[in-house]
Amino acid sequence: MATALKLDRIDCFYGDVQVLRGLSLELCEGEVHCLLGRNGAGKTTALKAVMGILPVRAGSILKGEMELSRLAAHEVPKAGVAYVPQGRRLFAELTVAENLEIGLMARNKGEATREHVLGLFPILRERLRQRSGTLSGGEQQMLAMARALCLEPDVLLLDEPTEGLMPSMIARIRETVSALREHGVSTILVEQRVDAVLPVADRVSFIENGQNRETVEVERLREDPEMVHRYVGVG
Repeated sequence: MATALKLDRIDCFYGDVQVLRGLSLELCEGEVHCLLGRNGAGKTTALKAVMGILPVRAGSILKGEMELSRLAAHEVPKAGVAYVPQGRRLFAELTVAENLEIGLMARNKGEATREHVLGLFPILRERLRQRSGTLSGGEQQMLAMARALCLEPDVLLLDEPTEGLMPSMIARIRETVSALREHGVSTILVEQRVDAVLPVADRVSFIENGQNRETVEVERLREDPEMVHRYVGVG
């Protein structure tokens, strides 16, 4: 299977503190690849490194022939990589429609893209004139994903998208991630909760102390739950 994104032995620091230590990771085309690990293991840092938010001091991040780690942060979305950060980070005072418009502007997309995205999240069509800060938590998460998808990305980075959501909304997020896979979108999914991951992931990488300790097919995780205890400490 072709590679959509490759992190090759990257080092990242916050000030003088090293967080990623030779982290390597490969995202295949059309794959949902989950990163699991304890808090502080480096999962979110890896996503920030891909997006250029945090500089890579050693190693490289490749999307095809393009070295993302050499791009400025504002150029990475133009390369077809979208990011939904933990906590959503919407423009709370703007309407749903205005938040979507900001997403469309990043790669000069238009009405056809907007309609496709609203087809994935029909509830947002009913809320277009509503201020995003007044939406429910689940609706805000859908809007954050919809805004990212307005880029028409082929790589999507999701940081704990199910955090704090009701089971019905978690199921809807999972359905959306699966639907995106059918459209050829490759996704890196950071999660704390294993039960949120198993129904949708193809492979899982265990991140520990800024390194990828092991990458396994999700079936192996179902057969050997002890792996989760070993790396994450929860069931």
